[in-house]
Amino acid sequence: MADIAVRVQPRAKRDEVVGERAGAIVIRLTAPPVDGKANAALCAFIAKAAGVPPSHVDVVRGQTARDKVIRVEGMPEDALRTALLRD
Repeated sequence: MADIAVRVQPRAKRDEVVGERAGAIVIRLTAPPVDGKANAALCAFIAKAAGVPPSHVDVVRGQTARDKVIRVEGMPEDALRTALLRD
């Protein structure tokens, strides 16, 4: 199980990992930050990048904030960071 800090930038031109800032992975998403759409898009994006089912990805903290903590079941933290930052 891995918990990682992310900073989300909603309403971007495309879904992408920008890099890392202050220990958090910065992710741009096209989804707007309303009605949980950005959180759902974030979980789907991380699941696809990590190669795990979307049901294994959850927002642990920061549901309404840009700074979030994401939990991914079945994957160690170092492997998750590598999968997200490998571009």
